[in-house]
Amino acid sequence: MSDTRALPKLLIVEDDAGLQRQLRWAYDGYEIFTASTREEAVTVLRAEEPPVVTLDLGLPPDPDGTTEGFATLETILSLRPDTKVIVASGHGAHESMLRAISLGAWDFYQKPIDIDALGLIVARAFHVHALEAENRRLAERVEAGAVLGGMLTGAPEMLKVTRTIERVASADVSVMLLGASGTGKELLARGLHDKSGRKGRFVAINCAAIPETLLESELFGHEKGAFTGAVKTTEGKIELAQGGTLFLDEIGDVPLPLQVKLLRFLQERVIERVGGRQAIAVDTRIVCATHQDIDAMVADNRFREDLYYRLAEIVVRIPSLAERPGDAGLLARHFLQKYAAQMNTIARSFAPDALAAIDAWGWPGNVRELENRVKRAAIMAEGKHVTASDLDLGAQAEIEPVNLKAARELADRKAIRHALARAEGNISGTARLLGISRPTLYDLMKAYDLQP
Repeated sequence: MSDTRALPKLLIVEDDAGLQRQLRWAYDGYEIFTASTREEAVTVLRAEEPPVVTLDLGLPPDPDGTTEGFATLETILSLRPDTKVIVASGHGAHESMLRAISLGAWDFYQKPIDIDALGLIVARAFHVHALEAENRRLAERVEAGAVLGGMLTGAPEMLKVTRTIERVASADVSVMLLGASGTGKELLARGLHDKSGRKGRFVAINCAAIPETLLESELFGHEKGAFTGAVKTTEGKIELAQGGTLFLDEIGDVPLPLQVKLLRFLQERVIERVGGRQAIAVDTRIVCATHQDIDAMVADNRFREDLYYRLAEIVVRIPSLAERPGDAGLLARHFLQKYAAQMNTIARSFAPDALAAIDAWGWPGNVRELENRVKRAAIMAEGKHVTASDLDLGAQAEIEPVNLKAARELADRKAIRHALARAEGNISGTARLLGISRPTLYDLMKAYDLQP
């Protein structure tokens, strides 16, 4: 006797006893559960969690209408959003189809039912459900194996950066992170601190967000009575990070007079609070970042050269999101799951046109822009899938290739990495997206030194 527990579970919601029996016997490859009412369907759903449900819209107490059927559909999807519900109805078929799909039904079938055709739809629903479940497991695996500081990436360009930071984390050197706004500089700085083994706090300050007149006090602290409003002695951020790491974001915005005082701290590891005379020894590691061209600032005497060499013992250049093919799709999925859960929205995945738009967009605002777009799309999406229009991305001009050979290699690399990201590392899925065989894909990945 076969073990039915190993068979895929199919729930048939149908109030016609004869049709219910016919459907039960038609599907001998599944473990069948039946229900005649919404209450019965919910009971089975909670107990058995079937991946696929066939649902007749004409259920009691409204067997000649669709009210109870649509209520059942909404209840099923509210309890188990990933359930593939196949709706069957003979009542105003076109209108019912439109409404069922808008509510999140996976497919629609008009009565009278063709058992063979419906069987193909059911089989396809189980196949897609299994693929989506595997994708979620892969995504969770990526989340669990997130790199430095919890950063999500699969791009070799970014993995190289994280490996560099991990190598220098335990060394007593100052690190300067250079990259555009929104590329994750603070996340990397926090990851560096976590890997450093330092027992003190991680303290971050944005030098561009604090007026010049207050920045010195913020960094070095002040004594009571040092200036109007200084009613008590206050430690600065450098002292607060004693034994830990101070992250100075937008270091290029520190005014020249304050650069001198910062240089003295880096040379002697002592500070004086504003209005104070006592030298205070502080063991604080400095990590700084800027999106500005710091070399040009040094050349123009807008940034002290001696301070630059003290801060930039190790320089790490962070690639933009556009320079990390595949990461946009990976991060977009993460942000969508995050905001869909936070705001309880029904949109839980991206439509193919949305994934294509994400891949094609240049992301001038980098990860911050991507996160904002996805958050907006999660709110604006009217169905279970975020579309390209929900992301509100405009057209963007293509960059002309330098020469044919370079353009072909670049195009191959980007296409493969985008496809790998969209298939979430699945080689067979990637090959299908690219329209090539698995052996061909393996050959290309080997030639371009790409990893799944």
